[in-house]
Amino acid sequence: MSDDLLVVEGLKKHFPVTRGIVFQRQVAAVKAVDGVSFTVKRGETLGVVGESGCGKSTMARCIMRLIEPTAGRVEFEGREITGLSRHDLRPLRREMMMVLQDPYASLNPRKRVGSIVGEALEVHRLGTAAEIKKRVQELLDIVGLNPEHYNRFPHEFSGGQRQRIGVARALAVNPKLIVCDEPVSALDVSVQAQILNLLKDLQQEFGLTYIFIAHDLNVVRHISDRVMVMYLGHAVELAGKETLYHHPLHPYTGALLSAVPVPNPEAARSRQQILLEGDVPSPINPPSGCWFHTRCPRHHPGVCDVLEPQLAARAVGGHEVACHYPLERWPMSAAELAGSLRPDAA
Repeated sequence: MSDDLLVVEGLKKHFPVTRGIVFQRQVAAVKAVDGVSFTVKRGETLGVVGESGCGKSTMARCIMRLIEPTAGRVEFEGREITGLSRHDLRPLRREMMMVLQDPYASLNPRKRVGSIVGEALEVHRLGTAAEIKKRVQELLDIVGLNPEHYNRFPHEFSGGQRQRIGVARALAVNPKLIVCDEPVSALDVSVQAQILNLLKDLQQEFGLTYIFIAHDLNVVRHISDRVMVMYLGHAVELAGKETLYHHPLHPYTGALLSAVPVPNPEAARSRQQILLEGDVPSPINPPSGCWFHTRCPRHHPGVCDVLEPQLAARAVGGHEVACHYPLERWPMSAAELAGSLRPDAA
């Protein structure tokens, strides 16, 4: 059995931009996700970071088949799931679950906690009503809630407690993969730590695999084994967390890390922050060549604005980066430049 639980290759999601009221025609496309490839091993946590609008959540929803990808392949346990019908996909829904971002919006306010957590069990017909109630109460206890709260409504809980209900709902059908889409961004810092520690404990107890999406780089460093950095719908760097945080190769990653607050005032004063000029380009009309070249301090005309870099291993330990000049390596040889081109780039 392969160690890779999830394999994503060339995943794309383009949303059409139409014009007209009656006869709508497509005039452009928002390239929310544009050719992302990565693997997730069994039992690991892959952190995904990037600015708002870079495609993190859209990528997660494509993997879960909540929205249909435009192109690419997604393999789960060696089986391609991108082309499966709703009927064939139904058994796999039990293996992949999500914890959503906003605990105030992700729970139905008209349903009681028992109904919310047990809904997946009912949908997949996993037990009688009495067995489902017992299982829900066990799940509430596992995530640190009182099983007697089975009949309460979501508005009777705090934000952290609601997110624990969301975690219990994701655990209900014993999944193998849980996609956490910014599960702590709406919570206080002290509550964030509780939820993160809960997720780590559950991973060890049940052998879970996580894709953890977040803005906070400190949160991602705490929980992740590997980290993938996204920019404008592309993966620009992928490495183990310690390698990426101590030796970033992509200038965008370096800029993100330089903006992370540090608790030591002396270290903060001595650290040089990398300020990126300009704004993030529009995903409707992304720049040619490297997607980051319009803001990159290493930009070299004639190369970065012409050739599209490919995510590839450029350092020991499988440290992957999509950059023509990682670590200021100038100039690149003709063979290196040719190897950095995608087949469809020119």
